[in-house]
Amino acid sequence: MWGMNNLSKLSAWDVAYAIDMAIACLVTSWVMIFLLPRLVGWHSTSVGVLWAVISTVFVYKDTRTHSLSAGMSRLIATFAGFALCLIYLSLLPATTIGMGALITVGVLLMIISGRPDETGLTAITIAVIMIVATNNPQDAWLQPLLRLVDTLIGISIGVACKWVASFVIFRIIGEQMR
Repeated sequence: MWGMNNLSKLSAWDVAYAIDMAIACLVTSWVMIFLLPRLVGWHSTSVGVLWAVISTVFVYKDTRTHSLSAGMSRLIATFAGFALCLIYLSLLPATTIGMGALITVGVLLMIISGRPDETGLTAITIAVIMIVATNNPQDAWLQPLLRLVDTLIGISIGVACKWVASFVIFRIIGEQMR
């Protein structure tokens, strides 16, 4: 049972980790909702904001090294899904059968390339792109590009926030950086 004794187990790093993850998600949302539209001239969508925030959360890990590693993993899986979907949507309309076929190819591609840990992320990326493309057929071919941009923003902010927080907390409490 979770009780007051567990609260005493929280360290300053734990609290800083939780607060900084929340800040990283808020920064990602702000960038996606307010900054990016001003820079590129198109409105952000709820899927884009969500995808970027998910990427931020995914790469925000307990150590800087783990965050960087998760960022590379997320980028590899996203790029595989991006490439497969871009090729497919350039030739064919988005369908659920197409999504299934692409997930099969994507998972096998990750296994063959020696990246079996990225199979789930690749499948999720393909599913999101294809589902959004099915609901927006006139701009289906744009979806892989948009999700790639969303992912890059989320990864960048998540990893940067982890690195900055580690340095700041180290300066404040003097414990070794994580």
